[in-house]
Amino acid sequence: MSIQNKVFAIIAEQAILAPSDVTLTSTLDDLGIDSMGVVECIFAIEEEFDITIPFNANEPDKSGFDISNVSSIIAGIEKLISEK
Repeated sequence: MSIQNKVFAIIAEQAILAPSDVTLTSTLDDLGIDSMGVVECIFAIEEEFDITIPFNANEPDKSGFDISNVSSIIAGIEKLISEK
């Protein structure tokens, strides 16, 4: 399964949607994921890909990990995996 498909599945699970409802341009907000859901997504992604995401839920804009949309999240994951 590709990184994109895994991320779609994780985000869809949090949003209680089908993975087909998630697109690269979707924002977590668009999908109805609240701040607690964002944290759950981050934990699930870290576990799935065995990475540590530099994300601070209290200051998401200062974390250095772009969660503005699904495409940005995937790009961030790919970068972290390549740095391992």
